[in-house]
Formats: sequence, structure tokens, C-alpha cells
Amino acid sequence: MMKSIHAFVLAVAVLALQFSPLVSFADEQKAVLITGASTGIGRNMAERLAKDGYFVYAGARKAKDLEALNAIENIQAVRLDVTSQDDVDAAVAMITEEGRGLWGLVNNAGVATAGAVVDMEDSDLDFVLNVNVNGVVRVTRAFIPLIVESKGRIVTTGSIAGILSRPGGSAYSMSKHAMEAFADSLAGELAPVGVHVSLIEPGSYKSMIRRTTVARIAKNVEAAGGAVTDEVKQRMKAAADREVTLEEPDAVSDAAVHALFSETPRRRYMVVPDQFEAEITIRKAIEELVQLNTGHDYSYDRDELVQMLDDALSPQSASD
Repeated sequence: MMKSIHAFVLAVAVLALQFSPLVSFADEQKAVLITGASTGIGRNMAERLAKDGYFVYAGARKAKDLEALNAIENIQAVRLDVTSQDDVDAAVAMITEEGRGLWGLVNNAGVATAGAVVDMEDSDLDFVLNVNVNGVVRVTRAFIPLIVESKGRIVTTGSIAGILSRPGGSAYSMSKHAMEAFADSLAGELAPVGVHVSLIEPGSYKSMIRRTTVARIAKNVEAAGGAVTDEVKQRMKAAADREVTLEEPDAVSDAAVHALFSETPRRRYMVVPDQFEAEITIRKAIEELVQLNTGHDYSYDRDELVQMLDDALSPQSASD
């Protein structure tokens, strides 16, 4: 009963926004909210959009990050822990009161953990899913009315790890695979009201997520009364060394700009730094297609599959 009431209230709110005086988004400085904007991909996106003249609400949790973001022109920092409904509600209230509207939402906040399924603690799995899945749903649901008002865009940062599941990375891959389904479902739900939804799937770019993942492992060991082993220390050093070799995520920000402001945004943007990551991801997708097409009475032959591929590569399909 309560769910029905909540759905009714949301529907009324959306309708009220649709028939209220709208901000002229063709003339005004478009505003975008980016979660997880303190470092890495989110920070790169925030600085890029601000430099291009857009107004950015940059979500972060720590005081020092909020202060640093506020020092950048066209950026207003927003205290936003995506696991906190109170923070989300406060952000909605603040942005609504600002009166400039909201053209875009970029769900970028994300965390990771590492370890085999058999060794994974419930707390580690909950930690990842609460940020990467529940947090995305929590924030998106709260800001949908503002995005519907502007007939704007919702962009979510997924990962090629949502397609490539590797040993030791199950929690993170699970969370990013969930974003594949989330983006497709949300796109179908919001298309009738003029909102476009995109998913960006980055490969290996410079980000703090590797170092923070290993640091969390070390913290958990110490909290359990253990000592940080040489192996964990080596992993921490390897993560830091690896970070230095990676490219800045400028290409990921390019994809975000296209998804947010192009007249022909795409549903998916795979953004990788080299041919190797492109090939292993596409080959994995093809491998799954073959598995789906094997061992039942309704499989297709090679020519039929090639025809399906040709159909999917047509200009109209490529723009979806």
C-alpha cells in the first residue's frame, strides 16, 4: 500500500513539474550534478564541464574535497554521500532552491573491493553494492523530477568490468553488471517523457579506486587485530605504481560531454585506452552471445547471426 502511495506522489510531482514554468535550458547555463567528484574520473568530468562553461554541482563527502571543488569557477560543491538518504534529500532541496534547474545527472560515485567469493565478508559485499548499486538508484530516483522538468540527461559510469568478470573482482563486476540492466530499464522508462539515459563503460584510466581498494584491505586486516603483511604492502605499492602509468581519464569526460549535450547521444560508450582492452571486451560479449545461442531448439545459424549483426550496425541502431 505504501509503495502505491509513494508511486502516486512521485507521479503527481513529475506532472506538476511538467506543467510548471520551466527554466529555458536552451538559453540558460545548463547545470549538471556529478556524484563522486572529489578525485579520478568524477573530478576530471567536473573540471572539464566547468571549463566548457557549464555549471557543475560536484558531489563529495570530505570537507577538504568540498573546499577544493568550491575554489573552481563554475563549480559548487555539494556534500553528498550516496549511501545517505539524508544527504541525497538535502542535495535535492538545495539544488531546487537554487532555481537554475538541473539538466544532467552523472552517477559516478563508486568503490571496489577485492577477494575471492569464498573469502568475501558480507560487509565487503554490502560496502560495494550500497555505493555502486543502491547509491545510484537512490540518487537517480531523487533527482528524476528535476531531470524530467528539463527533459535532460542521466549518465551513469559503469565499467568494462561489468562485461569482463575476473577472479577476485566479483563484487565490483557484479555492481557494474547491475548498471547494464539499470541503464537499459531506466532508458525505457524515461524515454516517453523526453529524458535520455546513457551508460559509460571505461577501461583502465587513472583513478584512486585501486589504491583505496588495497588500503581498505589493509584497514580491515588491522581492524581484525592482524598485521599488514608484506604481501598487502606490495599490493599497495603495486597499485600506486600502476596508477602512475595510466592515462588521465580525459576520453571518459569526452564521452560524458557527448552523452549530456549531443543531439544524438548514445546508449553506451565504451571508452578504453588501447586496442587490447577493446578486443577482450568485445570478444567476451561475442563469447556470451555464442553461449546463449548454443544447446537449445531455437538457435540461429551463422548467416542468421551475421544478418543480426548487420541489422545492429545499421545507422539507426547505432544511434540507439
